Amino acid sequence: MSDTWNTRTKAVHAGTRRSQYGEVSEAIFLTQGFVYETAEHAEARFLESGPDEFIYARYGNPTVSMFEQRIAALEGGEDAFATASGMAAVSGALTSMLEAGDHVVSARALFGSCLYVLEDLLSRFGVEVTFVDGTDLAQWEAAIRPDTKVVFFESIANPTLEVIDIEKVSALAHAHGAKVLIDNVFATPVYSRAMQQGADVVIYSATKHIDGQGRALGGVIIGTRDYIHKTVEPYMKHTGGSMSPFNAWIMLKGIETMDLRVKAQAASALALAQAVEGHANLARTIYPGLPSHAQHALSKAQMGAGGTVLSLDLKGGKPAAFAFLNALKIGLISNNLGDAKTILTHPATTTHQRLSPDQRAALGITEGLVRISVGLEDVEDLKTDLLQALG
Repeated sequence: MSDTWNTRTKAVHAGTRRSQYGEVSEAIFLTQGFVYETAEHAEARFLESGPDEFIYARYGNPTVSMFEQRIAALEGGEDAFATASGMAAVSGALTSMLEAGDHVVSARALFGSCLYVLEDLLSRFGVEVTFVDGTDLAQWEAAIRPDTKVVFFESIANPTLEVIDIEKVSALAHAHGAKVLIDNVFATPVYSRAMQQGADVVIYSATKHIDGQGRALGGVIIGTRDYIHKTVEPYMKHTGGSMSPFNAWIMLKGIETMDLRVKAQAASALALAQAVEGHANLARTIYPGLPSHAQHALSKAQMGAGGTVLSLDLKGGKPAAFAFLNALKIGLISNNLGDAKTILTHPATTTHQRLSPDQRAALGITEGLVRISVGLEDVEDLKTDLLQALG
């Protein structure tokens, strides 16, 4: 791979390895294990494996390795480890580097499963977690201590779309020697510059925009070579959260068109947000690409776009939100995002339903909030669908 290649070229070619047959499309190595020429060869490989030497699919696989190298090249990281799901990536990245007595500072606005890992799992094993308002730098500064080991946040919060200043939070964390871990799903690899802005570790649910077509689960952890091979890999290969070769092949195919898809989806998301903003039945239209968004300027500076997701807060609470969802003709009711199809979710009763009403209120997740992941349909058709459903 050339260091001078631009993003779209890397998305098609980075990390490619070809067999003796010279195939154009990446090969799927559907194998659990690998054969050694001699017992001595097996012994040597278990002591130290080279870049083209594999032991067992849970440890590594040629197809999975291609995906890892390609996504690391896109993100600007040294290496990556592919996981079975996005949450396997979040829990693996955190758990592999934390132990009893460690301190974590996290943004409060998180996906429900991320909150479960931080609030329930890590605290159960003696890790102290302090939650802050991610948009308030003073709260980060007050919470990060000399013994803080990790700072964690979603660069764009799910589903309230708060944007966190990666550069400034990273500077505060690094001043105390803490590592910065970012769940970067809503920013996507297309609009991400998280590593340049200070992130030590970037995490993606590949299930979302990387696949982009609702086919397979996957996740990936991106960081330095030392962190991936000395911290993440030993933990993941012994706990079993690795990605399957077939799913890695699907992700490789998804990456090839990701730039085109995500840019088209972001353009449509902006057009839809502009079309519905100020509607009589809406209390709020939440989209980082709108000037009315509290972090609009930060979003433009940090990503250059508002992303593929917007949220609508309907007047009338849950009954109004359900009526809106049930009136849709094109948009689908589901709980995924980043798909080629437009997908809508009612977070209070699905992705964040395990939280108490007070917790949801503190996060800004009202009974009327609907999250919309914009797909690849014609934007005029989507406008018509949203407006008729709002009416």
